[in-house]
Amino acid sequence: MSRKTTLENGLRIVTKELDNTKSVTVLILVGAGSRYEIKPINGISHFLEHMFFKGAKKYKNTKEVSEAIDGVGGDFNAFTGKEYAGYYVKVADKHIGLALDVLSDMLIHSKFDPAEIDKERGVIMEEYNMYQDTPMYQIGWDFERLIYGDQPLGWDQVGTKEVIMGVQQKDFLKYRSELYTPENTVIAIAGNVEHDEVVEKIEALFEFEKIKKAYDFSAAEKMSSGKRLYLRNKKTEQAHVMLGFPGYSEQHKDHYAAKLLSIVLGGNMSSRMFLSVREAQGLAYYISCTTDEYTDTGTFTTNAGVSLDGIDKAIVAIMKEYKKVLDEPVPAAELKKAQEFLKGKMVLRLEDSEEYAHLIGKYELLYDKMKTPEEIMKAIDKITTKDLQRVAQDLFKEEEVRLAAIGPYEDEERFMKLLKF
Repeated sequence: MSRKTTLENGLRIVTKELDNTKSVTVLILVGAGSRYEIKPINGISHFLEHMFFKGAKKYKNTKEVSEAIDGVGGDFNAFTGKEYAGYYVKVADKHIGLALDVLSDMLIHSKFDPAEIDKERGVIMEEYNMYQDTPMYQIGWDFERLIYGDQPLGWDQVGTKEVIMGVQQKDFLKYRSELYTPENTVIAIAGNVEHDEVVEKIEALFEFEKIKKAYDFSAAEKMSSGKRLYLRNKKTEQAHVMLGFPGYSEQHKDHYAAKLLSIVLGGNMSSRMFLSVREAQGLAYYISCTTDEYTDTGTFTTNAGVSLDGIDKAIVAIMKEYKKVLDEPVPAAELKKAQEFLKGKMVLRLEDSEEYAHLIGKYELLYDKMKTPEEIMKAIDKITTKDLQRVAQDLFKEEEVRLAAIGPYEDEERFMKLLKF
């Protein structure tokens, strides 16, 4: 059973007791990410995530922070997305008190020592360089810039070199005080956990300053870069393409229909794109379709690694598969296979307490409600073949198609000619 408690200060605690496990994951989600940034601090959310590990009041430096969890064989990590940041510890259930102690100390009492900030700049610059040198990462950011343009949703989470090299201690303190507040935070715990006991521990440890959340992110504007094509001219041995359309938000009525359509087209090794573009025509090494959803917008994309001289044929082949689902309804058997695939993958993921904590924490943070796997599966089962075709006709419009490509290319006209059904 999932349970929820909201403390007097607004901090929400959601738990899910999982059977047959001796582990527990404590995940703290905060409404802070690149959507909450303005240009002069683009990248601060991600930099701040790093700085929380540099020492606070009880665990005074990186060594003490990491040794506390390493010493009990736990997993410890963090991530920064566009709409929220997360910090988690996964440990044997008897160490849940330690997990809460370490997380509360770092999130509430971190010092952001200027000397540590300066050292970390180099680390983040190397992370920045890694993304620049890894087209499989970079292509997604290039595509979102194409879709969303020059607004927070179109910016990279890692930020700009200028911000990485220029942000100061006062900037971190201000950002934390404005967004790392109790009513903007959810603590999600899944595994062998007793709700009332853990609430008591959290009340004692998470003593936030009495500051109200200062601001929220702005809704995504109906805007783009004004272009349908972005070429990143780079000497590579393989070309990387992302070809797709603006999509639906996570709360859109056709959200699951779009997800199922992406599975039919390119969600696994028996999908249409994989069998046609890779297996039958040999035009791609990796190829997949996916939907990325935010609270108010999303994308529907096909991502592929193709040969440098076969890129034109690959783009034509991908466009052809999009066109097929526009013209012909997906057979019922193919939809059923996609439904079972999506549900099956969810069951496998949710055997991990970290994934379960993420599920209940994310919906609580973003939508003020928990969502159960059973509710999600019911919604998936309701989708019909008519829904899939309606979604295809709604999303796959020739004038809306966008292409991002990374490789040794400069001739935009060459690729624009291919963006048609």
